[in-house]
Amino acid sequence: MGGGAQTPALTALLCLGLCRVPGDGAQAGTLPKPSIWADPGPLVAVGSPVTLWCQGSLQAEVYRVYKEGSPQPWEMQAQQDSKHKADFPITTSMSSYHTGQYWCVYRTPLGLSQPSDPLTLVVTGMFPAPSLSAQPSPVVASGGHVYLSCGSDEAGTAHLLKEGGAAPLHSLEAWFSHGAGVWQATFLLGPVDGTHGGIYRCYRAHTNYPHVWSLPSNPLELQVTGMYRNPSLQAQPGPSVPLGVMVALRCGSEEAMDTFLLHKVGSGAPPQRLRVSGSATAAQATFTLGPVTSAHGGTYRCYSAHSTNPYLWSWPSYPLQLEVSGGPEGQPLTPTEPNPTPAVSGLPQLKVLLGVSVAAFLSLCLLLLFLLLRARRHCKGRSESEPRKGRRPHRSASPTAEAQEGLGAAMKHRHPEDSPLDTQLQAEGPQVTYAQLSHTLQPEGTRATSSRSGQLPEEPCVYAALAVH
Repeated sequence: MGGGAQTPALTALLCLGLCRVPGDGAQAGTLPKPSIWADPGPLVAVGSPVTLWCQGSLQAEVYRVYKEGSPQPWEMQAQQDSKHKADFPITTSMSSYHTGQYWCVYRTPLGLSQPSDPLTLVVTGMFPAPSLSAQPSPVVASGGHVYLSCGSDEAGTAHLLKEGGAAPLHSLEAWFSHGAGVWQATFLLGPVDGTHGGIYRCYRAHTNYPHVWSLPSNPLELQVTGMYRNPSLQAQPGPSVPLGVMVALRCGSEEAMDTFLLHKVGSGAPPQRLRVSGSATAAQATFTLGPVTSAHGGTYRCYSAHSTNPYLWSWPSYPLQLEVSGGPEGQPLTPTEPNPTPAVSGLPQLKVLLGVSVAAFLSLCLLLLFLLLRARRHCKGRSESEPRKGRRPHRSASPTAEAQEGLGAAMKHRHPEDSPLDTQLQAEGPQVTYAQLSHTLQPEGTRATSSRSGQLPEEPCVYAALAVH
């Protein structure tokens, strides 16, 4: 590689392994090729360290690492205690300068080895992370298909990687296309089998710098179903329950499973997961719901799996329809208070009864006031228009005095047994308020005599004390 060799020569060396490595006198390609890898990995966050390792032969004397586009290789003498490999640390912080393709060779007294397979070193975290989603669902049946969509706010190249899977050199790659205001790259997976289950992330690469990537997207767990027989699903106390009770959904398998998952169909929430003790023949897990509300109603399915590979699930159980009934929607009734208390339910009737009573009392007061005013007006008008014989008319100083005068005149025409009451009322003076209650009926003979004389019959008014001032 030394002496200003060009990239085409390196490419020929990489692909054929038949030409000489520049600066070496020995024939290249006479020894088995070494292996090269990066520690902690080929995807290196910006600013982090990384070490390249080249493993060859116990007869190796020198190891060399070549970088595409670099004029000189890195050379390392083989150590006596570990001649079969050598390390090449990048002590400075990882940056875009260190990205690209690397390969290595080793030299023995017999000559140079073939070049290793290329290693692509990528720096991540240079741009914001894209998004990753699965359509129609991250849970896909064995033999089906699923689309994984990587979205970004800028153009570039999209890379889809599976955790623990292929190296970035063999990652799925697609161009972002612009539509609906975002850049989108779509990857089609399928027919799906057990190898597709796992965690996926996507990255966006710079258009002009293919080894400079963004932050990783959010992880997406792809579940593959149909790998084992379907379990059973039952509800206790039953599939139809009232509000507020506790419901147990039991998922059982006839196979030796140790992980169970409960999924509500149509819900965007991840499934509930339970780990149980392993069994050689069968296993069962109980999922508890409650106190249930109307939101718990719906269709449920459960799955079984092994903890050693949690992304491979069984076929789903038969659907179980859970119905929640009773009470207003969204207002569960607790077991200790199944119904409203009678005191609360009778409150409206009590309010109505009180309202009717108050209305009747007010009506009675208005009626008494009307009768009082009418009787007072009648007595006053008659006393002013038709004065009796032998009585000197005079003007009352106040409504109270006028009422007393009328009352005294009326009492003169009453029976003798009424005089004590007359004396009592007159003694109390102007501090007593009176009200006319009725007219005193006179004997029939008296009325006839008055009519013959041409005078109106005298009908004295009877008063009663209402209040003391």
